[in-house]
Amino acid sequence: QVQLVESGGGSVQAGDSLRLSCAASGYTYSSYTLGWFRQAPGKEREGVAARYTVTGRTVYADSVKGRFTISQDNAKNTLYLQMNSLKPEDTAMYYCAAGPLFGAKLGDTGSWDLWGQGTQVTVSS
Repeated sequence: QVQLVESGGGSVQAGDSLRLSCAASGYTYSSYTLGWFRQAPGKEREGVAARYTVTGRTVYADSVKGRFTISQDNAKNTLYLQMNSLKPEDTAMYYCAAGPLFGAKLGDTGSWDLWGQGTQVTVSS
């Protein structure tokens, strides 16, 4: 059974850092494009960062550029999201996702195939 399990969320102060992890089981990360998304209460799910396995290229939402870094450890089959200089507007449920090697788009949640259950990040001012 294919599963994505996120961890690492929590409650922090503005300016703090967190590192989210997403462990995969049932398949290998090299078979998919990988990404992080978030959803705040009352808002649509939005793309945060993606890493394109074929090229190694990473893309970020404008709101997190320079603060967040997506990376992966293939040996551990784990995806990470390092979040620095957190802001209250970063508060959301964060999800990792796996999509096709070609065609997964950060701006299109429908182009992603697999989702984790989410981990909550709360940033207070």
